[in-house]
Amino acid sequence: MRSRFLALGAAVVLCGNAAAQRTLSIEEAVALAKERNPEIMIARKQIDAARGGTMEARAGYLPSVVSNGHLRKREQQGDSRLREDDYNASLRIVQNVYSGGANAARMRIARLTEEKRLLELAAVTDRVAMDVRIAYSELLLNRAKIGVREQSLRVLQEELKAQQERFVAGTVGELNVRRADVALASEQPELVDAEMRLQNSFLRVNELIGVQTSTKSRVQAFETSSRLQYRPVHPDLTESLAYATISRPEIRSREIDVLIEEQQLIIDRSELRPRVEAFSGYEVYSERDPEVGSAFNHGYVIGLNANWHIFDGFATRGRVRATTARRDAAREALEAGRLSVQSDVRSAFYDLQQADRVLESETRNVQNATESLEIARGNLGAGLGTQLDVLQAANDVTRTRTTRLSAIYLHNVAVARLARATARDPEALRFAPKVNDAAEAKRQPQVFDIARPPAALKTP
Repeated sequence: MRSRFLALGAAVVLCGNAAAQRTLSIEEAVALAKERNPEIMIARKQIDAARGGTMEARAGYLPSVVSNGHLRKREQQGDSRLREDDYNASLRIVQNVYSGGANAARMRIARLTEEKRLLELAAVTDRVAMDVRIAYSELLLNRAKIGVREQSLRVLQEELKAQQERFVAGTVGELNVRRADVALASEQPELVDAEMRLQNSFLRVNELIGVQTSTKSRVQAFETSSRLQYRPVHPDLTESLAYATISRPEIRSREIDVLIEEQQLIIDRSELRPRVEAFSGYEVYSERDPEVGSAFNHGYVIGLNANWHIFDGFATRGRVRATTARRDAAREALEAGRLSVQSDVRSAFYDLQQADRVLESETRNVQNATESLEIARGNLGAGLGTQLDVLQAANDVTRTRTTRLSAIYLHNVAVARLARATARDPEALRFAPKVNDAAEAKRQPQVFDIARPPAALKTP
């Protein structure tokens, strides 16, 4: 039996160690952030608080039980037939009868507030999901850049070795060796910078998914399950704008702000209307005058309480004026929010188009730069070129590959932004585009191939 418990404990420890270095895909990272991100957890607590406000507002419809009493005894009393002490105790059930519409308005405000908190949770969740996707894509970008820089270092190391061998053979001068050495030394800081950027990317993802990184633990708490990839997306701008107008929680949240202020106007105006309460209960009291009755009296009571502020010094008028101004401001904020949402959609849509154009151009540039490097090497071996041509061609290969990776990253960022702007999942954006003719239909399957690197350059 003890061995079973030991085995179970070991399994728990192993699972904990494995969890620290588990493989995490981008969707798994998003799911983990939805559970553990601090902002999302705070938004959930706001929902609980709003539900408490709904319970409080509902109390205006329910009867309340009130008890009160007093006991007084005089230390000295002059010449009087009245008793020296008296008492009064009562237990009453009070029910609101009429409040000028205030209770109904408070209930509606509470329900609207609860709905608004749910919408705010949805908005925060969408934004955090976008941030996770962007941060994860940046992590993949920095990891891919490390591969590019490592390959560039290998090329420059081979060039340095080749020039050293030629220098020993007497076919080139010392200048060629020094140039190759300088080029290699200049590339090494770029690799260090890429490695540091990768560590910062891990820190950012850890922050978003709620993983704490202590001084004793590794920054890299997980392994990525994929590499930076390009997947074509063909959204329609008109459809995206329509989705955003209907689905964005921020718009509905601002609509609720207007409705809340309209209900607050009802509460403000109710201050100049009568308030009526009905009560029933049991009362125990003393009679101080012996000639009137006994000292102990009791019995059931029933009645109405009413009050009416006929004039309150224009306080209600001031509150109504302030609430009206807030309602008008909420309406302006609603229109501004709609414009902001449309701007978000258009900006992400245009960024997506730009990233696709840059990606297509840079993919061709990578191919051209690779071929140029091979030509420069051949020319140098045949005595038709210079070492500077080879170094410049090698630098062009690194630059174009890095730019191409950045274009893929910007494409993925634009997809994440457009998904958040339209309040949809990124997969919902990957629908097939409309085909206008046979030539267009033939061209579409080639879009993904355009984004692939040449066979001679295997992107990590």
